[in-house]
Amino acid sequence: MTNIEITYCPITVDDIDAALGFYRDALGLEVVRDVANGDHHWVTLRMPGQEGVEVVLSQPGGGRSPEDADALHRLVAKGMMPPTVFRTTDLDAMFEKVSSSGAEVLQEPIKQPWGPRDCAFRDPAGNMVRINAAE
Repeated sequence: MTNIEITYCPITVDDIDAALGFYRDALGLEVVRDVANGDHHWVTLRMPGQEGVEVVLSQPGGGRSPEDADALHRLVAKGMMPPTVFRTTDLDAMFEKVSSSGAEVLQEPIKQPWGPRDCAFRDPAGNMVRINAAE
């Protein structure tokens, strides 16, 4: 049997430093790489103790035409990108940590009709981030 794993989860942000305040400082991810390549800049992070799966924060203009970058920026700012979903063993503590960072709370922890107990935030760029309770 052939195995396949996810390696990178890209998240488009307009301000890398503001995004680091959310993903690194509030969520607790670790910076693996901080790369500048011409006008493009990206940062790769991972969950502590979890090798192999990384979150990549990059700006809309990275490797795209100005028109595509502008269109992507508008979608991100409107909150139209699919949510990124994390999982934690202590949802209530994580909710308190992230909400106390000043992040915009979209939903306090609740049990969803489709199964998980979760909460939701917006990152500084407008992306929805959901956090599920590990079961």
